[in-house]
Amino acid sequence: MKGLYEILGVSLGVLLTALGLDLFLIPNKIAAGGVSGIATILYYLIGAPVGITMLALNVPLFILGILRLGLPFGFRSLYGTISLSLAIDLLAPVLPVPTQDVLLASLYGGVLVGLGLGLVFRYKGTTGGTDLAAAVLRTYTGANIGRLLFLVDGAVVLAAWATFDSAELAMYALLTIFIVSWLIDVVQEGISYAKAFFIISRRPSDVAAAIVEELNRGATAWPARGVYTGTDREVVLSVVNRSEVSRLKEIVYQVDPGAFVILADVHEVLGEGFKRYK
Repeated sequence: MKGLYEILGVSLGVLLTALGLDLFLIPNKIAAGGVSGIATILYYLIGAPVGITMLALNVPLFILGILRLGLPFGFRSLYGTISLSLAIDLLAPVLPVPTQDVLLASLYGGVLVGLGLGLVFRYKGTTGGTDLAAAVLRTYTGANIGRLLFLVDGAVVLAAWATFDSAELAMYALLTIFIVSWLIDVVQEGISYAKAFFIISRRPSDVAAAIVEELNRGATAWPARGVYTGTDREVVLSVVNRSEVSRLKEIVYQVDPGAFVILADVHEVLGEGFKRYK
């Protein structure tokens, strides 16, 4: 049942990605990096179908992936890659082009592709492409995957600039890449809906007790030592909803006006007082 649920999730992600490409990006010559960007360039140069081209480009990547990363890695990528290639070519002839405004196309295309790829990754699939290429290149170079992805996508955008002779299209492609990357993170990690307080205080027990009594939130303390002073202290951690941030600040500084507070975004909180893991 879990495997079927994951396949359905990957399939929905593939559908959204194909819609983003067919409705917005490909018709408006937005080559937003990756294998889909290369395929878009080749489509306008030689008329090759985007889906089939993506599949052909992924074949050597799969072979290298299996050789360098092992057989399971290649198989995990197979379903998402083949289904995305088929969806793109099957949907392209029947879908309209809703806009020829390149800005709208880059925004809406980026949203659909970002949501789609985020779902694919969330449900443990991949669509091959530059993420697979970067993983393979890392085995040869040892470089950071994020840096490699940026270099590969940047090279595709430069190639699109040269092919279409348009700096504007290249800039729109970079905008789309940014939106896609951001939404992939949002889908996998969630939109920040909570805040984490790290509180270093001379009165940690009183601060923790006030958080529990006045805000009805939990708190955790662990021992730490200041490097400069060599003084032993306790760090109090408490996670609250965004609506409780101002109140918690008041509570902390009423107890200890000299407290040192670090406030951080939290994308997902599992456990008592928030949500259960499903």
